[in-house]
Amino acid sequence: MSEEKGRGGIPLDELEAPGHASEQDEQHVAQSAADLEAVFDVPVRISAILGHSKMHVSDLLKLASGTVLELDRKVGEAIDIYVNDRLVARGEVVLVEDKLGVTMTEIIKTDR
Repeated sequence: MSEEKGRGGIPLDELEAPGHASEQDEQHVAQSAADLEAVFDVPVRISAILGHSKMHVSDLLKLASGTVLELDRKVGEAIDIYVNDRLVARGEVVLVEDKLGVTMTEIIKTDR
């Protein structure tokens, strides 16, 4: 009697369905969260940068309400998300009820 095998030679009946964590994984996540509890109340500054623009101070002083300021990004291009001045992700601007928000589409990993 042959046993069907999935990826990596693991028997199919031992594979978890995608998106479902095992009990051991859930315990590990809960323990990790408990380890971080001491920093849960540490404030961080989050910035979502739509783009940049350079201009002379004289031009800046001429800006009025309703003036369109051209940025260095194109429509639909990802915006940069910074935490404490460190780039951590890229995302898209979304509308949530009557407020703007950001959906993270890419997490930036840095070597440290």
